[in-house]
Amino acid sequence: MRNNLGSYELKNMNFANINRYALLVHVQSALFLNTKEYQYFTATDLTIDRGIFSRGNTVKQPLSNATSDSIPSVTIVQDTDGIVVSCTCAHDGNKLCEHAAQALFCVMESTLYRPFFDHATRHRLMLPSAKKYGLDQESNLDAFFSLTWETGQIIISPSIKELLPIDYPLFKQTLLAPKEERQASSTPQSILVIGRHRYYNQLYCQVMSAERTQNGTLKNPINPLDVSTHIWKSNNHQEVKFFTAIATLQNQYGETDEEMDYNLLRSLVANPLQLEVYHHNRNISEKITARTLVPIKLIDANAYIKLSVFQKEPFYEVTGELVLADEHISFTEVAIRYGCFIFYNDTFHLLPNAAVLRVIKFFKSNHEKLLIHPSKYEEFSTNILAPLEHYVQVHYSYIIAATTAAEKTREQTAPQPIIYLEQEGNFIGITPVMKYSRLEVPVYSRKELYQTDANGNTVHVARHLDAEAKLLKTVLKQHPDFEEQRKEITYFYLHKDKFFEDDWFLNAFEDWQHEGITILGFDSIENNNLNPNRAKIDIQILSGEDWFNADLRVKFGKQKASMRQLMKAIRHKRKFVELGDGSHGMLPDEWLQKIEQYFRIFEVDKELFKIPKIGFSDLATLFEKDVFLNEARNELTLLQKDFSKAKKRPNVPTPLGLKATLRTYQQEGLNWLAFLDNRNFGGCLADDMGLGKTLQIIAFILYLRERNGARTHLIVVPTSLLFNWQEEIRKFAPDLKSLTYHGEKRNKNLLSGKEHDVILTSYGTILSDIDHWKKASFDYIFVDESQAIKNPNAERYKALRLLDARNRIVMTGTPIENNTFDIYGQMSFCCPGLLGSKLYFKNTYAIPIDRFGDNKRAKELFEKIAPFVLRRTKKQVAKELPEKTEIVLYCEMEEQQRALYNELEEELRSFVAERDEQEVREQRIHVLAGLTKLRQICNSPRLLKEGHTGEHAAKVEVLLSEIENKVTEHKILIFSQFVEMLDIIKEALQTRNIGFEYLTGQSNDRGTKVNNFKSNDAVRVFLISLKAGGVGLNLTEADYVYLVDPWWNPAVENQAIDRVHRIGQNKPVMAIRLICQDSIEEKMMRLQQRKRMLAQDLIKSDKTAQNDLSKEDLLTLLGK
Repeated sequence: MRNNLGSYELKNMNFANINRYALLVHVQSALFLNTKEYQYFTATDLTIDRGIFSRGNTVKQPLSNATSDSIPSVTIVQDTDGIVVSCTCAHDGNKLCEHAAQALFCVMESTLYRPFFDHATRHRLMLPSAKKYGLDQESNLDAFFSLTWETGQIIISPSIKELLPIDYPLFKQTLLAPKEERQASSTPQSILVIGRHRYYNQLYCQVMSAERTQNGTLKNPINPLDVSTHIWKSNNHQEVKFFTAIATLQNQYGETDEEMDYNLLRSLVANPLQLEVYHHNRNISEKITARTLVPIKLIDANAYIKLSVFQKEPFYEVTGELVLADEHISFTEVAIRYGCFIFYNDTFHLLPNAAVLRVIKFFKSNHEKLLIHPSKYEEFSTNILAPLEHYVQVHYSYIIAATTAAEKTREQTAPQPIIYLEQEGNFIGITPVMKYSRLEVPVYSRKELYQTDANGNTVHVARHLDAEAKLLKTVLKQHPDFEEQRKEITYFYLHKDKFFEDDWFLNAFEDWQHEGITILGFDSIENNNLNPNRAKIDIQILSGEDWFNADLRVKFGKQKASMRQLMKAIRHKRKFVELGDGSHGMLPDEWLQKIEQYFRIFEVDKELFKIPKIGFSDLATLFEKDVFLNEARNELTLLQKDFSKAKKRPNVPTPLGLKATLRTYQQEGLNWLAFLDNRNFGGCLADDMGLGKTLQIIAFILYLRERNGARTHLIVVPTSLLFNWQEEIRKFAPDLKSLTYHGEKRNKNLLSGKEHDVILTSYGTILSDIDHWKKASFDYIFVDESQAIKNPNAERYKALRLLDARNRIVMTGTPIENNTFDIYGQMSFCCPGLLGSKLYFKNTYAIPIDRFGDNKRAKELFEKIAPFVLRRTKKQVAKELPEKTEIVLYCEMEEQQRALYNELEEELRSFVAERDEQEVREQRIHVLAGLTKLRQICNSPRLLKEGHTGEHAAKVEVLLSEIENKVTEHKILIFSQFVEMLDIIKEALQTRNIGFEYLTGQSNDRGTKVNNFKSNDAVRVFLISLKAGGVGLNLTEADYVYLVDPWWNPAVENQAIDRVHRIGQNKPVMAIRLICQDSIEEKMMRLQQRKRMLAQDLIKSDKTAQNDLSKEDLLTLLGK
């Protein structure tokens, strides 16, 4: 019970009478008394009846609720009232915590700790020391000796300081003249010595150290080694068991042969260090010297006993022999040593178990032969011989062998392997049995089989030893504990928790069934909810209107797994699924991955998988042909044929209302859109910037009106492009009835009407009025600059997915802007179901491609989306475009500008260099702020807003010189990330009376500014912030583009240049980047070139690129 102080009291108990079973009622689980765990507990403080314990550093398997860094300590105190245990962990239940239980069990089992708590054990431990003082007959040795715990060892010392043993070395060293000793001529070697205990007639063993003579024999002195130090120092499990066995056997006093622990003996015989073994012959001398040691062998014997029963008048005679390594040795020649070994041919043999040794001892105590009167023979056979037959081979010589005909009949009937399961307490017994017709025999048993022949005679039946060995091997390989259990018991066993742990039985069950083994007793296990039937899985693919349906049926006997329970099992990565009757069925390994893929890729509708027809390529990959019903198979074949690379799309007539002549590639774009519409599939028009995506969509809308009649289409664009779309529709399709739904005065009632062909709106407006939008219905939704919905977790993406439309098309010049995952949000909007779930896409494509450069997955993704993405570059289709020249104009910083730059660069470089990779990532905001300041200084120190002037800004001077030289003959675009830099340039232009326009994200009259620049010849320069004007503008009136500061992502710079270099441009285009020499700008260009991905379109944006910078990259940017 737990007292008020939080300690646990075991009333009226002490370590003299406590045992494992008494302790079980005080613990929550028998697992807490794991015999493999207690040995890892160490004492940090020990006195009589009090100790503090914790787990040592040799822990292989930490306790379930603690880490190796925070192991609680346990204090144990024993007094006349009982035992009090306290633990520093937070456990407050009404049972012992696992740490306290293990510590108690450790004291019970450890020969090192129990003497401090058990008077009888302590007395036995003190006896050898007491004998040296002549006190071994005293009843209370505690009055003369004390036990102390020092450096992991028990120290026994006399309580009376003046008390000395008569052979105490002090006498020899002080009173007697020292003898001359020769130096050892060789390195001491460890040996294992066994023999009879000096005071008790039982086994004694010791690891000792000895040197050798030149001829290799041992020479004196031979000194004992302290094995306890090896126990704590060794990291080898077998060595720890070996030294622990020696230490335990050294401290066992007075145990009988029956009490001898066979596990200790096996650990001793294992001899993992392969030490040479010697036997101490005490007949020569009680002292261990080179002369008294005889080399021997110590082995774990492969032996068994064979008893023979003869029918002799007037008795039955029973004799025995030991079969040792195929050598038959009569019991008369068998010598037993120390109650546990058979000594034969200078070798100490450890028999398989104590039961075998018990039989030999019994026969040797009865003159090696037994005579049984016939009147008592049946009783003797039933009660004695029959039980012995499991581990002793009993041959009845008076029983004849089966006839040849009977033997042949038996051989034609194959034996049936069976495994019996039986629960015993918290353990599951596993007994492999071979059934011969109506006879069953455990495979570990040495029992001979007999049956009655046609004449009524009892005849001997030979066992199929090969088949039994195969069955035994099949069981042994299932668990590492079984090999150790094989020698000591008549069946295998596992704790119930281990039996079901990690689906152990399910794996074993599958293997055993595969080998044709019958399993019996499974239902008798308490609280067992596993279904013993193999899974039968059937799947059929059916065709629906817009979907393929996959009907997956998973049955276990009469029980069917529901889709809901299958999903639950797959989500938790379990091999078994809950069934309707509460049992759990095991899912076959070969189906687990397949079913997991189905759930990751397809949608679930009640008891069916719904597979969008746009994902037809997945069907051909994931399912065999024979699972398709005829209609589904025919439709899949048609889709594969239509979307094959060799299939040419039919030409669509140019719509009559289109006021433009489509270029060849634009006509092909219209054909592609019409082709997808015919299949009711959406797609992504991803032509390069400036190739007329807007015109192709307008032509497609006109095509739809001619084909289907008047229907309303929704076009969603960034606010900055509303003006551009209005102009393009007015110019190319004046007959289309369009409505721009935007601004404070927008009329929500217009959304439900059908009088408009096109409704133009912005992303922000969709998000603001989503409650109204989701009530409306459209024929098509077209989304321009669709990279705006690349994040499927963003609100604008979620809002657009709520809109109702027959079909959807997205448009973008940069479908992959940051990373591969960008394509998911856009394609899942226009082609729902094509790319599976977010998690599936991320794990299958995004991470392998972006993080590991997986070209195979990149190719697979390309092939999946290729039919639904149309992308043409200017180089491919607009060869008539004038030449575009890109140059770098290097600027030399002014002296004061350079000094300010160097000071900040050195400060930031030191900050980064002094931190490791993780710390740099944690300080990411500070680092990025420093990089931004360096870039601002490159433009002008004035951007820092810290009292710096712009007088010493090299770029401003260079740029103004360029403008003044070009402005009379050319119109110029100037882009910068920093609005403040545009303001500095604006002031300089005003001072020089150079006409200009100015566009940033804060500008409201975007259309007016664009038209003024395009039509007003006096306006020669357009100042544009990179993010505000990088997309959607058609400014072919200009032919010079200046990029004042480099961008992290070259694609964004290309977007800016493409405002000029696009269809309609008839002049050569010059793109000039202003770069400060020996600065972060110059190194940014090199770094981006080095880090450019192999896949042409997988490029990083500014934000992603900055966040991906490693410490090495940062030091490169800041290096000299």
